[in-house]
Amino acid sequence: MATATSTKYIPIISSSTTGPLGVAHLPRLWTKLTLGNAGLLPEGHDYCGQGFDQMTITALGLDRGKVIEYVKASKPTYIQFESWVKTNGKTDSETIKKHNAAVLGYNHGDDTCKHIRETIGLENAGVKDAVTLNILEDLHDLHQHATA
Repeated sequence: MATATSTKYIPIISSSTTGPLGVAHLPRLWTKLTLGNAGLLPEGHDYCGQGFDQMTITALGLDRGKVIEYVKASKPTYIQFESWVKTNGKTDSETIKKHNAAVLGYNHGDDTCKHIRETIGLENAGVKDAVTLNILEDLHDLHQHATA
């Protein structure tokens, strides 16, 4: 069994990624919870934040505390997590379609966009969508850690 080490893993998985259930951000949420529970999530990365994490939990009609506890106690594989979500949440096609559109269509506020773009060195002020900016920020963090 693996034990927590000083190695930290940046969750390099886009919020646009889906698993077999087709729910955007769900693989990233599971990744962050799994890494966080193992003590492997870098400082500054939300374990279960109020943005896309909460948006996903709410859209699927899940209880935040129960989601966190299930992943912490059961240490499910991603497929097991999706199965649990399907059993405990609302995963009909219309709910998933609406949620995915909300995630993929979400733009950060101007200040957040400006901060992320400045941090990563992106000069294109037209990039405002949160999915793109978040993964670019993660890739930048990966580069910073790998080349330090």
